[in-house]
Amino acid sequence: MYGIPRALSPPPNSPPPAAPWLRTALALGACAVVLIVLVALGWRPLLRVDAEVADWLHARALTQPAWTQTNRVFSDWVWDPLTMRVLIAVAAVWMWLRGEALVALWCVATVVVGVGVQQGLKVVIDRDRPRWQQPVDTAHYAAMPSGHAMTTALTCVLLLWLVRRSRAGRAVRGLVLVLGCVSVAGVSFTRIALGVHWLTDTLTGALLGVALAAAAAGLWTTLPRGGTRTVPTE
Repeated sequence: MYGIPRALSPPPNSPPPAAPWLRTALALGACAVVLIVLVALGWRPLLRVDAEVADWLHARALTQPAWTQTNRVFSDWVWDPLTMRVLIAVAAVWMWLRGEALVALWCVATVVVGVGVQQGLKVVIDRDRPRWQQPVDTAHYAAMPSGHAMTTALTCVLLLWLVRRSRAGRAVRGLVLVLGCVSVAGVSFTRIALGVHWLTDTLTGALLGVALAAAAAGLWTTLPRGGTRTVPTE
């Protein structure tokens, strides 16, 4: 048969191309940089939104202690950075046992890079956290970006990538996607509701987390071991 050579046609089980991942990483990374610059420059409309959201949620936190405690449980246990790193460690062991040791190490390395980026930006930006006469929770170190939001976003995207690599069914992929979206939005909300972050801290953290994980997935696909080997045909 004449037409497109079989060697040029992607196999049905080939991994997703790198371009969409890398475009996502570039776009979201750029959005995060814009937010950081606007905050650093003290752009009043954005800072006003930060203050209004923080004030409104803090008032609710003071009058609804049960709601505040629920947010604290989700923030400090369910979506805590340590919990997210344990999930990546479990996923890495799973990949290792599947015979994909390099993928496991790649995920662990991505998490390490994420910690470095997060802490480095905190030092450079050095943004103060919200301050309250009656705080309902405490947190230390600089505010931007939110470590909780960034770590959760990074973890969820990496897990989604690993699930896609494992050829899981559509239902499983959909479940992981939904849980990831809920987790990123949920942890971002709890950090603001507890009065330890501004809205832009969590947005920046989430954007950076997704961008870094997408960059890791895209770069892996460009590597010789990450791409699909094409078997020449006669």
